[in-house]
Amino acid sequence: MRNTLVIAMIVALAAPLPTLAQEVAPKTLAQITPEIDALFAKFQADAHVPGMVYGVVKDGKLAYVKGIGVQNLDDKRPVDADSLFRIASMTKAFTALSILQLRDQGKLRLDDLAEHYVPEMKGWTYPTQDSPRIRVRDLLHHVAGFVTDDPWGDRQQVLPQAEFTKMIAAGVTFSRAPQSSHEYSNFGYALLGRIVANASGMPYTAYVQQTILTPLGMTSSGYDATKAPKAHYAIGYRWENERWTAEPEMIDGAFNAMGGLQVSANDYAKWVAFLLSAWPARDAADNGPVKRATVREIAQGLNFTAVVNRNGASGAKLSSAYGMGWRVAQDCDLGLTLAHGGGYPGYGSHVMLMPDKGVGVFALANRTYAGPSAPAWDTAVAMDKAGLLESRTIPASRAIEDMFAATRAAYAAGNLKPLDGILAMNFLLDRSAENWSAELAKLKAEVGACPTAEPLAPTGALSTAFRLNCDKGHLDGMLLLAPTDPVTIQSLRIRVVAP
Repeated sequence: MRNTLVIAMIVALAAPLPTLAQEVAPKTLAQITPEIDALFAKFQADAHVPGMVYGVVKDGKLAYVKGIGVQNLDDKRPVDADSLFRIASMTKAFTALSILQLRDQGKLRLDDLAEHYVPEMKGWTYPTQDSPRIRVRDLLHHVAGFVTDDPWGDRQQVLPQAEFTKMIAAGVTFSRAPQSSHEYSNFGYALLGRIVANASGMPYTAYVQQTILTPLGMTSSGYDATKAPKAHYAIGYRWENERWTAEPEMIDGAFNAMGGLQVSANDYAKWVAFLLSAWPARDAADNGPVKRATVREIAQGLNFTAVVNRNGASGAKLSSAYGMGWRVAQDCDLGLTLAHGGGYPGYGSHVMLMPDKGVGVFALANRTYAGPSAPAWDTAVAMDKAGLLESRTIPASRAIEDMFAATRAAYAAGNLKPLDGILAMNFLLDRSAENWSAELAKLKAEVGACPTAEPLAPTGALSTAFRLNCDKGHLDGMLLLAPTDPVTIQSLRIRVVAP
């Protein structure tokens, strides 16, 4: 029997105990692909998208991929998994990870002032006398005080590096004081590209190519999109006046770090699989181009949170913050989610990751700002309903197993004697031994002896939910250990499972 336990904050003693979900036989991914295909087909028609490709990454590989429509309207070449699309702001995740990688190499610090690496920023006039100067970290999280600049920023892609240097030196008009609020800024990520170049000693595009794209085998991906093989090039279109018009091709320029990358579905799936492989933390060899612990940092959202609607038809509410190149949210159904869209002249894209489930969904389209976020999230919800999103199992530690065995012995004895010497100092202060004996007697009178137990459902090395199978029902419980050496029990909660 597979136990699915939903636990909020296990350390909050007032929180309800976990409950056991009913067993549902999961479907296969192949069984729900018609539903997934219908979601994207509807989006393509409604949004007037010439062509798109979408994929599901699961268990470290591209488990499903499909192209629909055409790469271009001239020769009607169909979209496939090798078709090349610009991914716009989904590029920011590569920029952010490059910054973190340089930090790992000791070439920069996140709390360094950005002007240390971009000296043209030193002459800037800040909006208030008490404004803090911009750190590298502020640029990563979009809290540098810049104005939201999607329409303007998207058209800066072609700006030559020399002109960007002049733009930086001329200064900026601030929207607000740095570090006071989140405001999305393409300009800020273009500055991060300059920081990557100056800290690494090579052009931004060369750094990403050498340290991320090539090691991951993303051999078709790159920033010089206009030189991509025409056989695979998905031309970008605008839908206007009830017809498609090709957008001007944009060469690689100074704003490439905010949105210039071009990828195929086959390549992008390698990136998604690499990111998902960082979870969970473990002792296995760490052979990726960036350390697993570093990848997991991208999920640390800065605490300017906002309540937003989940993309797609469900409309569920999420609390979202911006991490490092990703929007981070805790979803009641999907768990931890990392997501980002990409909107660009000629292109729209979306990716969402569920690291605790080992699953990612992405979609790339060749119509201006046609970000397929809704069908991507609806695909994740469909997979969840089909039983295809299983949380990665946390193994029970020896300490948890030993303390659980002692807890079962205490229940069988009807008192805390089997726990002598392993209770934390707070335990009997929080509830007396006499009170515990009375509580155990009450539970035994209701459900009887509990000779067997379901497999433990640890939430960490020092905490677990559990279920006891009893003569007249079940008991659900939570066991929480103290951070002492040797470990001790700081909290135990048990309740009768309602019929």
